[in-house]
Amino acid sequence: MDGTAGLPDVEGMDPRRVHAALSLLADGRWWSMAALIRASAAPRRSVEALLAGLAVEREGDRFRLDAEQAREIGELLKTGHRPFVPADPVGHLLPDYRGVVERLADFIARAPRGRHVLDHVAATPETVVRRALLLGARFWLGDARLLCVGDHDLTSLAVGMIHPQVETVVVDIDERILAYIDERAAELGLSVRTRWADLRLGLPGSAVEFADLVITDPPYTADGVGLFVARGVQGLRDQGSGRVLLAYGASDRTPMLALKVQNALRDLNLVSEAIYPDFNRYYGAEAIGSAADLYVLRPTSKSLPAAVARADRFSAAIYTQGPQAVEAREQVKVSAEDLGDVRPDVLVGAWPKEVLPGVPRVRLSTWLAKPYAAKVRQVGAALPSGMEATLARLLLATRAERIRVVPAEVVDLDELAAILGPVYELGEHGRGIEAVRRDEPRDDPALRVLRAVMDRAHGKVANTWRDALIDVRGDLTKRQARALVAEVAPWAADVTLLELPMHRLRELPEAIRESLGGAGAPG
Repeated sequence: MDGTAGLPDVEGMDPRRVHAALSLLADGRWWSMAALIRASAAPRRSVEALLAGLAVEREGDRFRLDAEQAREIGELLKTGHRPFVPADPVGHLLPDYRGVVERLADFIARAPRGRHVLDHVAATPETVVRRALLLGARFWLGDARLLCVGDHDLTSLAVGMIHPQVETVVVDIDERILAYIDERAAELGLSVRTRWADLRLGLPGSAVEFADLVITDPPYTADGVGLFVARGVQGLRDQGSGRVLLAYGASDRTPMLALKVQNALRDLNLVSEAIYPDFNRYYGAEAIGSAADLYVLRPTSKSLPAAVARADRFSAAIYTQGPQAVEAREQVKVSAEDLGDVRPDVLVGAWPKEVLPGVPRVRLSTWLAKPYAAKVRQVGAALPSGMEATLARLLLATRAERIRVVPAEVVDLDELAAILGPVYELGEHGRGIEAVRRDEPRDDPALRVLRAVMDRAHGKVANTWRDALIDVRGDLTKRQARALVAEVAPWAADVTLLELPMHRLRELPEAIRESLGGAGAPG
């Protein structure tokens, strides 16, 4: 299998990847498969095919070229084509930030393990730090705001450590990551706030038109990239000067997948202002060479209208694995039988047309975005498989006496009751759960405040909390009540209850008790 300049060739493998891998092997070092893939940015299948045609020595899970072949390939590289590595735009800055890299390596090692159903793959600490350095090298960050649309890689922490003046908001669906980022940000004193969201249902209101810059490393499907970038565009406060930075990688063997992604970006009317090849490196993602390009996307005057129009049209199946994978489109069917004896005034979610055709219907995203105008006593809601994380917010958003929810999978009722117990009595019914609203508390001051906040989940937490304190205490001005809330819960500013991560919802009862000076105890 003779290739260019006598070098081996592999069908379907980009020649530059062949040369990069061979130049790494030619010095006779021992390699693991993961290390060679990450260093060469070549897909695993290509590396395996290349090694199959070479004289390789093996020792456990390590390998190297035998001395004779290493010498031959080294000579060919000298007289033929020796690959040149494209200049790293910020690589020269990295040595000055070794301490930050080491700190990020520790944070990444201790972070919650990635969830394959969310397509999590951890970036290397060097990658995360280089992202932060590129932001500083390319953009003015004097008073900048950054929105991280998903942040399993902990880019928010790297930016905060290198550019502490930047105000960052992280939006993610993974409760564990949000809690971990909050813990580390508090430990370091960083200006980083977290918001929960399933981006398929919308961007949190406090993140809309918030940022000057957006960075995202989304699921590598066309709908996944399109959705995350569309939400990023919605998060920019100035479409003229704002930019969206996108990490995206595809295997050399699947150019049609990359074309679909580029078409999704084209449909959002975005300009690819810059593309840095193989800028991002990962622990894993070997199918794409453990590497991804970094795109700098510039919105046009048509980008925001396109993002608003298209964001809700992207498929719910945006991931490559799990119940919301592109290939796993089969959903559990819901029917009128799932409602039991509930007689809903409104149906929320994707109910079949034949189920109670005369009853009003509301999309799940609309139900979460704003209060329903009409008063309702009973509600029937359907949640697609893979969207069970939305359940607590769905219940909080519902002002009804009784709600029957049909999740596709079993949920932890005890965990749910620990948070929603002040509002609902919960129970299992068939394939779903039923929530019955409790009477409003009268005697316990802290419970009264908590219930007032939870009953107005679409309102700003700080405002509803302030008003409830005034009502319960009777001796506070608005300014005094606002100061009490800000002191015990600075994380409650400018956020609704539906946007708060679950760990903040768990902290809420104790924080309310503290704001009352210990009066009462939420039960």
